[in-house]
Amino acid sequence: MDTIVDIVRAIGEPTRLRILVLLARGELAAGEMSTVLNQSQPRVSRHLKLLAEAGLLERRPEGAWVFFRLKTDGSAGRIIRAILDEVDKDDSILHRDLERLAQVQAQREEVARAYFETAADEWHALRRLHQPEALVEAGLVDAVAGQHFGLHIDLGSGTGRMIELFAPQARRAEGVDSSRKMLALARARLDDTGSGQASVRQADILGLPYEDDCADLVTIHQVLHYLPEPQAAIKEAARILKPGGTLLIADFAPHAFEELREVHAHRRLGFPDQEVTQWCEQFGLVVGAVEHIAPEAGQSGLAVTLWKAVLPASVAPTVIKERLESRITS
Repeated sequence: MDTIVDIVRAIGEPTRLRILVLLARGELAAGEMSTVLNQSQPRVSRHLKLLAEAGLLERRPEGAWVFFRLKTDGSAGRIIRAILDEVDKDDSILHRDLERLAQVQAQREEVARAYFETAADEWHALRRLHQPEALVEAGLVDAVAGQHFGLHIDLGSGTGRMIELFAPQARRAEGVDSSRKMLALARARLDDTGSGQASVRQADILGLPYEDDCADLVTIHQVLHYLPEPQAAIKEAARILKPGGTLLIADFAPHAFEELREVHAHRRLGFPDQEVTQWCEQFGLVVGAVEHIAPEAGQSGLAVTLWKAVLPASVAPTVIKERLESRITS
């Protein structure tokens, strides 16, 4: 009862209710909410602090900014949903808030557009080498066709395409990337989807800010070739997967395009099937399918390999943790 009283008390103030309505449409930075609410940032920060202390918000620092998103799980998530369902969508104050929110989102898109313009030459050069991308995305979706996931985590989320791709199958999704510019692009993209159940955060994919056994689906799309120790990303993916959870990996097959190493910072020129399969098996995963996707006839580009691996539901999480710890120490 005390918990419920604390939650209701925290929500029971007009500005804090307005904040919840805004965050139901996606994560926002404290400064962005200050603009939308037309209130000083210290005042908004105080409201955010009270909501976070009540367990209603998740707080994520990112450089000099702090982003917030709604809690969706547990009693807090259920109470928030019940209250928001009763909010009058035609309320004049909320209507003005949503108009200003649209302006903030438009500013995000402008920043993303400006970045793409400055990086256009490099971006298009890379995309020419990714010719089978539509086929790759179709292969990834087919690999988990008919499945639904509570939490999808995308490692090295870039512009957020994987979050967008699996949105119809995931109740909640989070992307992780170390680049603030990429996070800005992803947020602009997710704004367009209109989903408040997807977000991105700045973090190291080799040291993820998640507890063990929390994700139903983990994706690693065109990321491993940038990493000095790609197996470490697979280890982290295995750690955060729930028993029965799925890992999808897409990356280049072995190739000889040295320019990717010299100009675009690729550390590996693709991966043999067995190498990635062995890494998955090393960390307790069972690889159920490996698919090769080559450019269509007459198209240039690099072949891509897809790996689908599953953490067996029959293996207890403690056993998986012991396996991981033993391999780390050895």
